Amino acid sequence: MNSVRRRLILLHRIPSVTRRMIYKLEQFDDTLLSLFSFTPSEISQFFSISIKEATLIYQQIRNVEIKSMLNEDEKLCHIVTKYDKEYPPLLKNIYDAPLVLYALGDLSLGHHLPSISVIGTRKPTVDAPRKLRHIIGPLLDKDWLIVSGLAYGIDSLAHQLTLQYKRKTISILGSGFYHIYPKQNISLFKQIVKIGLVLTEYPPNISPKRHHFPERNRIISGITKATLVIEATEKSGTLITVDQALEQGKDVYAVPGAPFIPETVGCHKMIQDGAKLIRCAEDILEEWKYL
Repeated sequence: MNSVRRRLILLHRIPSVTRRMIYKLEQFDDTLLSLFSFTPSEISQFFSISIKEATLIYQQIRNVEIKSMLNEDEKLCHIVTKYDKEYPPLLKNIYDAPLVLYALGDLSLGHHLPSISVIGTRKPTVDAPRKLRHIIGPLLDKDWLIVSGLAYGIDSLAHQLTLQYKRKTISILGSGFYHIYPKQNISLFKQIVKIGLVLTEYPPNISPKRHHFPERNRIISGITKATLVIEATEKSGTLITVDQALEQGKDVYAVPGAPFIPETVGCHKMIQDGAKLIRCAEDILEEWKYL
């Protein structure tokens, strides 16, 4: 294994080392080697952290157990770094791009075009499956790739519809592979691994944390050129992904609905704020020609 790549994966796994720290280290030393020879005092000065935090990093870098777990994880899944050709190209250019991804399934799908991220509320209306089939179905017939997050609601429905069409889908997780969340979607996760791709920036042993999901959302929006919102309430977590998509310079599409239904209020607000109103698949296909 390339030594720089190996060092990046190791540093990425250390809880006390943040992505921002790794970015700073790269600017100073693109081989990442210097950190492995720093004393705790030098680590403290370089990152402007306490000597206690620096000592912990010093110890974790040399922790044999962390290196052993890395070796085991390499047997379980693909580990893709930003240095690798398998790294999804559209993801590489976003702000705060993931440094390391853990993958199960078909790595080539990270390069598949055309593709679109499909997101929405975790508590969709009874009309949501019909909306998805109406808008996404024709795209699947044209071999579009669907990206979503394996969450309850719209995410699950989008993945399920894609599998029904026997097409490809990418699922982005907010946890490691040993801790699939929600547990009710373990079967769906296994189906996606067989014919699609599952990605996460968290090592397999990492359980889901609340802050993981906003982090995960930047990958959902970043891995494609456009994000489609099927349903969203006014204060839906979906809006976090939409904000990230806009910050990344991605296109945002939203499906309208009856004005008195809470699950469409978020979509209407997005359209008022400039999202493209989507009535059918043809609207997306027209936009794709422009993109």
